[in-house]
Amino acid sequence: MISNLDEIQNIFFIGVAGSGMSALAQYLKGAGKEVAGSDRYFLPNVPNETKEKLEAEGIRCFLQNGEGITPNTDLVVVSTAIEDTVPEVQKTKQLGIPIIKRSELLALIAQSKKTIAVGGTSGKSTTAAMLYEILEQGGLQPGIISGAGLTSLIKEGKIGNAKMGKGEWLVIEADESDGSIVQYKPEIGLLLNMDKDHKELDTLMEIFTTFKANSKKFIVNQSHTLSKQLSQNIAFDFSLDVNSGAGYVATDFEQQGFIVRFKINDVPFQLNTVGQHNMENALAAVAVANQIGVALTTCADALKNYQGIYRRHQVLGKKDGVWVIDDYAHNPAKCAASIRACQPVASKVIAWFQPHGYGPTNFLRHDFVQEIAAVLRPQDEIWMSEIFYAGGTAEKTISAGDLINDLAALGKPAFFVANRGDLLEAVRPHLTQDCVLLLMGARDPSLEFFATSVWEEV
Repeated sequence: MISNLDEIQNIFFIGVAGSGMSALAQYLKGAGKEVAGSDRYFLPNVPNETKEKLEAEGIRCFLQNGEGITPNTDLVVVSTAIEDTVPEVQKTKQLGIPIIKRSELLALIAQSKKTIAVGGTSGKSTTAAMLYEILEQGGLQPGIISGAGLTSLIKEGKIGNAKMGKGEWLVIEADESDGSIVQYKPEIGLLLNMDKDHKELDTLMEIFTTFKANSKKFIVNQSHTLSKQLSQNIAFDFSLDVNSGAGYVATDFEQQGFIVRFKINDVPFQLNTVGQHNMENALAAVAVANQIGVALTTCADALKNYQGIYRRHQVLGKKDGVWVIDDYAHNPAKCAASIRACQPVASKVIAWFQPHGYGPTNFLRHDFVQEIAAVLRPQDEIWMSEIFYAGGTAEKTISAGDLINDLAALGKPAFFVANRGDLLEAVRPHLTQDCVLLLMGARDPSLEFFATSVWEEV
């Protein structure tokens, strides 16, 4: 088994176009490794933006037929979605090349730096991006490995989800959904929250308890009932409650359109984004940065210029009084927070959601219904299209229409349009001169293009 990065030079990624895989590929290329990869979305004579950006970084891209794996390959990396029956995996085994999971490789990378691992069921990508920007502003030249592209890096022509920093600090997302978070032994572990998402709460508590044990310093959200139970030292922690005793407290929240203002330990902050949840994400990032030497005023300066991340309340524009916003929200807490964040922007919010995965949707059915029902104002609406199916052996025993029926039974204005291609025609009579059309969903790589098409045609 590979024990450190110095043992490998030529690395091949199966499924390199995925956000998690492409991030590691770019990071390792920046670290001087020879990197290549394949993906099922790489097709002959078909343009692919991710492929083009990877190749621009010097990462060779191949069709998913095995041709890119050779005897010179030192290591093959697979995601949890890649099964042993994939021909490329079979060829790798025939050549005797070591195979590791993406999470195992990330753990190896984390060993090579002073790592800050951002954990929690919501807000990881945003908090990691904010923390990266703060450390960059503070002159620490950090690296980042994220699940989403930072707008500041995308504007440089990159995918934006990774950068090999010259400094000693590395910011990573630590994923609890597949349990891989327990593999990391960071200098600082950060726990944002703990909500039912893929796993039951008792299982999540076990996972995050191990995460705490593996972290030299552990910082938690004292505003969250479950996460605060894992506090290592309340002076490290952050909270929205001035009476909590936490070392970092946010107060005086206000939102005006697409700008939020607040104070952290009496220092004024401003973000060009929406929602109290983003104030909480910023508070978490500031708590970490300040403890490694970045002044609160420097943190404030960095966040004032924070440009956001890909598909996190991404404002596509406004036409005839209708704002169109694209968001990655995909679990009950995130969907509710996303809707709530849009409510100060307009008098009506029409939220559309495409659930992903039949198993997760069935598991979270009650939670989706309760969270969304609780946040909707009388004038707001919730729309859904059918569940995104990514393949595999899932039992299709639930429909997004079932969630809509549950919401309608609670008296909520809820509408089901099975084919999302029919959404705009159906929703158009419901649009007003002062509303937000919020598009939510994850995992489906075509959602970006769907959102763009809605914006163009609205």
